Parts: sequence; structure tokens; C-alpha cells
Amino acid sequence: MASEYHRGEMDISEQTATYAVFMALTKWGSLAITAALVLFTLWFCTPAGFIPGAISAVVVTVIGILILRDKPGAGH
Repeated sequence: MASEYHRGEMDISEQTATYAVFMALTKWGSLAITAALVLFTLWFCTPAGFIPGAISAVVVTVIGILILRDKPGAGH
């Protein structure tokens, strides 16, 4: 069995696709958690309330989308 292995001949398209999905879920999941933390912190831990918390969460989400989106020509 070990003699059947040839270095550099394995198709890695599935591993590449899995890595891309994992990185995308990590990136966008982190943004969602951050926006939720901002919302709930301002809503429950300060006298600001729900509306300022929701506005802040939307602002964080929009800025995060602008920063985290895929840039054209950024492929490695």
C-alpha cells in the first residue's frame, strides 16, 4: 500500500473547497457574533436600550461586510 503513494499526484480539489467554505463560515460567523454582542451589550448592559443597540449592530455589520467581502483579484 505505501508503495502506491506518489508525492504530488493527489487531487486536492475537495480539500481546497472545504478550506474555502471553512474560512468563509469563520469570517462571516465572526461578523455575526460581533454584531450580536454589540446589540445585546448596548441593549441589556447600558441605559441606551434596543434602538441604539440595533443601530450600532447594523453599522458594525455594514462596515464588516465592506471590509470582509472578497476583493477582485485577491486570489492566491
